[in-house]
Amino acid sequence: MATFISALVFLLAVMGGTSPAASQSSAPTEPMCYDWGESSEGAVSVVEGEVGWLSCPLFSHPSVYNYTSTQSTGHNLFWYRLPEGHDLEQPITYSSRLSKDRERLFLQPAAAADTGQYICMLRNKSSCSKIAIRLKVLRPDDVVKCALPVAVAPIEDLIPLQEGKTLDCPDLQDATKMSESAPKVQWYFVAHPVCDWYPFWDSDREQKGNSLQVHLMMEQYQGLYYCRVQYQRRNQTLNFTRSINVTAILPLSLPKEPSIMNPTHDQIFTVKTGTEVRLVCRGQLPFVLDKPWREIWWTVDGKTLDKLPDRFTQINRVVRDHFRDLTIENILVIQDFQSKDLKREFYCSVKNERGFDTRRAQLEEEVSLPTVELGCGLGVTLLLMLILFVVYHVFWLELLLLYRSWFGTDERHTDDKEFDVYISYARNSEEEQFVLLTLRRVLENELGYSVCIFDRDSLPGGTITDETLSFVARSRRLLVVVSPGYASQGSQALLELKAGIDTMALAGHLRVILVQYKPVRRKGWVRELRRARVALALVRWQGDKSRELSSRFWKRLRVELPVRRVSSRGEEEEESSKEVALMRLHSQNSTNSQTGLISNTVKDPQKVLNSAA
Repeated sequence: MATFISALVFLLAVMGGTSPAASQSSAPTEPMCYDWGESSEGAVSVVEGEVGWLSCPLFSHPSVYNYTSTQSTGHNLFWYRLPEGHDLEQPITYSSRLSKDRERLFLQPAAAADTGQYICMLRNKSSCSKIAIRLKVLRPDDVVKCALPVAVAPIEDLIPLQEGKTLDCPDLQDATKMSESAPKVQWYFVAHPVCDWYPFWDSDREQKGNSLQVHLMMEQYQGLYYCRVQYQRRNQTLNFTRSINVTAILPLSLPKEPSIMNPTHDQIFTVKTGTEVRLVCRGQLPFVLDKPWREIWWTVDGKTLDKLPDRFTQINRVVRDHFRDLTIENILVIQDFQSKDLKREFYCSVKNERGFDTRRAQLEEEVSLPTVELGCGLGVTLLLMLILFVVYHVFWLELLLLYRSWFGTDERHTDDKEFDVYISYARNSEEEQFVLLTLRRVLENELGYSVCIFDRDSLPGGTITDETLSFVARSRRLLVVVSPGYASQGSQALLELKAGIDTMALAGHLRVILVQYKPVRRKGWVRELRRARVALALVRWQGDKSRELSSRFWKRLRVELPVRRVSSRGEEEEESSKEVALMRLHSQNSTNSQTGLISNTVKDPQKVLNSAA
């Protein structure tokens, strides 16, 4: 566009007979020359030893200003050269190697010393204009690509797959004009990259005359195709090389309408106010050979982003390029998303020469969860659970005793038993001292239980077997003090154990508690204990560690004994006296019935003792 405007200004200056630089002089003897500077089209490159040429940039737009029109207005074109490292322009001396043809300066061939800045000047008696262009003469070693030096950028050419096309060497027509005979063209192909010399062609590709005929395009035929042009001029063989970058595209018979892949029809974007929101639109945009333009864009309430605030921006990126059919992703970025944006209409659209598609993005506000509160609540809950677990693990006996004292049922109100505990032990042994001096004292005096000990509570003259069965039947618990001497010292203890186990098995109103005073090997246990050990509670005495009332032994024992609620001393004595009176009233009736229940099982006491022994 800048060159076009420059040419237009120059044309007006020429038509007016003056130049911009000379407009202030009323009658100059020599017209001042307007300097357009250096051409914006960049430097021209040519390989040393090959043919090259410079075209005057003043004629870049022939539709506005061409060489023929300048000749009709009396303008002449002059070429000057500013060598590297010099400040003064030098007129070019034309020769067989450097020649001018219309708006071009030919170098046949180019030499390394030709590098520099060249100025083309167009002037007549009343106007003048000039512009510079830079020439770079490259050594073949600097530009060699697969043994074929090419200074000119390759021309892009597209061939549909499974279709054909004819390739012509660029600038071949210029060589035809300069040649004294028909030019010759040799084609080469770069693949992998490896240069294959003619004839490398097959049935799909072949050279016909100076052209390369591609009959059937395949993916592996993509790459650089080189053509070397040779011609004769003034008994000299000249040449130049050009290249064509051939790319395969999908067949033209395939559908070329664009489509939106994302968002889908039922897709919903979850957004959160006060944050950056990104809406992703992915579209498939096929390549159309004649008009390859295509685009993908977002609109908000029918407006493009250039008409919206700066917080609406978009990012484009190519996700896939499949033989020029592009999959493009357009990301709409919304800074500081607001509640009112939920009511806007967001549309993504795609378009090319063959069609148009659009789709609306559905938005839904994200439900904000109180993450901090939930996290703190969960943490506190886990901490409390951990504390409760530790407390229960350490103080489970205390907790269980506390629960029983509050919610447990006092068995004295639900049965007609006379004693809380009947203690069975081996007589005339160390265990007897433990029972009479420690176990009985704590249970009766400290814990308030009614304890039955046969040697103390039995009446003289009675039958041992009947008395034993009666005491066991009238007790809520049978406490068996297990020790090494229990199985060998007398039959009284075995009779008590047998009666307790049978009562527990038949009536279910008696629980047996084992107190291990000293360690006993399992093979030293009597048969009845080995048989019922699984269903019995075992509490171990640990010597001096168990003497305190707060020790684990007494707490564990209290768990197995009947519940005793915490009450005042007066209430306890009154309740105890009432219970004793009631028990005395029913003792005669209950004794006969309970003794008969056990006697059915133990009919022959001597047989029981013998079997137990």
